[in-house]
Amino acid sequence: MNILPPLLESLESLASNKLRSGLTILGIVIGVAAVIAMLAIGSGAEATITGSIEGIGTNLVFVVPGGSEDVRNPKPLTLGDAAAIRDPLAAPSVLNVAPSLQGNREVSYGGEATATIINGVTPEYSSVRNAYVTEGEFINEGHILGRASVAVIGVETAERLFSRKEALVGETIRIEGQPFRIIGVLVEKGGQVENEDDVVLIPLSTAQARVLRRSVPDRVDVLFVQAVDGDSVNQAVEEISQILRARHRAAVGQDDFTILTQQDFLATFQTITGVLTIFLGGIAGISLVVGGIGIMNIMLVSVIERTREIGLRKAVGARRRDILIQFLLESLLLSLLGGFIGILLGWGLSLLVGAIAATSETDLTPIVGLDAVLLSTIFSSLVGLLSGIYPAYRAANLEPVEALRYE
Repeated sequence: MNILPPLLESLESLASNKLRSGLTILGIVIGVAAVIAMLAIGSGAEATITGSIEGIGTNLVFVVPGGSEDVRNPKPLTLGDAAAIRDPLAAPSVLNVAPSLQGNREVSYGGEATATIINGVTPEYSSVRNAYVTEGEFINEGHILGRASVAVIGVETAERLFSRKEALVGETIRIEGQPFRIIGVLVEKGGQVENEDDVVLIPLSTAQARVLRRSVPDRVDVLFVQAVDGDSVNQAVEEISQILRARHRAAVGQDDFTILTQQDFLATFQTITGVLTIFLGGIAGISLVVGGIGIMNIMLVSVIERTREIGLRKAVGARRRDILIQFLLESLLLSLLGGFIGILLGWGLSLLVGAIAATSETDLTPIVGLDAVLLSTIFSSLVGLLSGIYPAYRAANLEPVEALRYE
């Protein structure tokens, strides 16, 4: 069968009612644009989070206190645990360990004050967490041994306190009223899952004695463990587990600690962003269904308006199949045209969201994927076909004599 004649007739019919056709496809346009934009924003958010986590380092392992709920008298993580994990004979897959104390405290300078994260760290923290300075120096062993009142400050904290990010070495800030001399400013990272630009690093020994006191003298809040490479992470996790179980005298399955890797964080955030993207896409897809109902409504009106035309065509030899194909083509053309315009509009909305995010310094770049375009195109086509089936069937089944008598 030659599809060109009914296709041309369908185009002519739609062109004769431009305003009605335009309003009909509006629902499809809005639906497709919303789906494209929502999926693009979801993909962009997932890419941002994934990039941030991977930027921390693929060979980083986090050890935190707390594990099985069945454990009685759980033991805290200590500096002794860090030293044991650092032993190359006991953990050959471990390259370095950086114990840390963490807590929120008030930091002030002059008349400005802000609550920020205080980290008590050792010199190893710099290489393990990629925490380098743009000016000054990082905390060293001399600072640890002397419990020095020195600090390395993040750029966001510096901006809030000093309204600048440079020439800060030698300035004195106060943490909970105690003076600390700035010896370095951290390299700006930005876009991390954990804001590493809003932080103040001080020597671990100083934090233990004066700022972040704990009931157990050598207790730490987290151990940042650096594996030899990305391929050694799983082996490092097993070695760390064995060492801590032996030191804490914990039975298998009753660990009083938790070990997290980059893959754990990635899997968690990808699950969250995936569910969010599906949810947003589903909401946007509802407008596609509404657009399909609009197409069905208009096609039914078209059948009624063209009843005499249908009767005349059948009287001069048009087959039932010809009428059916023409009305299905009209419905399909409406949905495809709306889908094409919707794709362009959705792409434009994604660019707009990206521009707004860049203006507000938000690390979000919407990604319009080929899968989103194909999904929207296929879905809009299905909506058009399904919406046109009943009107086309009704038109094809009109009796010629009754149709010609219709006023």
